[in-house]
Amino acid sequence: MKDIKSILVPTDLTDNSRRGSLYSCALAAQNQATLTILHIANDLAAWEYLCDDSAFLYSPGKTWPADRIIAEAHLELNRFIEPHLMTLRRVPRVTKRIVLGRIAEEIADAAEHADLVIMSRRRRRKLYHWVSGSITDRVTRLCPCPVLSVTEPLPSGRWRGGFAANFFRWPRPALGL
Repeated sequence: MKDIKSILVPTDLTDNSRRGSLYSCALAAQNQATLTILHIANDLAAWEYLCDDSAFLYSPGKTWPADRIIAEAHLELNRFIEPHLMTLRRVPRVTKRIVLGRIAEEIADAAEHADLVIMSRRRRRKLYHWVSGSITDRVTRLCPCPVLSVTEPLPSGRWRGGFAANFFRWPRPALGL
């Protein structure tokens, strides 16, 4: 097995991606690997809408310049990382990287220099997943290195068993051959 010297962890700065970030910190500290935290800035959130009365009729808006989008994303990434500074101190080298672009393609490009990519997967319902797909699935197809998908644990109780667990408990008629 190849030694893990470099780990890439993409984050969208949500609580769901925090799980993958913490897992990657522990794995990087254990293997003495460098950790790269990647955030793809969202340029769609950088629209300034007109604030006059005619905005509802025609509102093309103005976008922020790319350097402002990256600066804002850098501040958000620092706020995301701040609660975990003690965990990050165990990692030999941590770098942050912020880029603009298509999410899956940018992650795959950044993974050219990584030995492992650790992503947090969101649990989506079947129809939504079928319509829009998954970024983790696209990254897995595009990435030149292994991708580790970290998910939150399933809830316990009756929901976990679902239909299949209850179906096979029903009395089944004997098949006469």
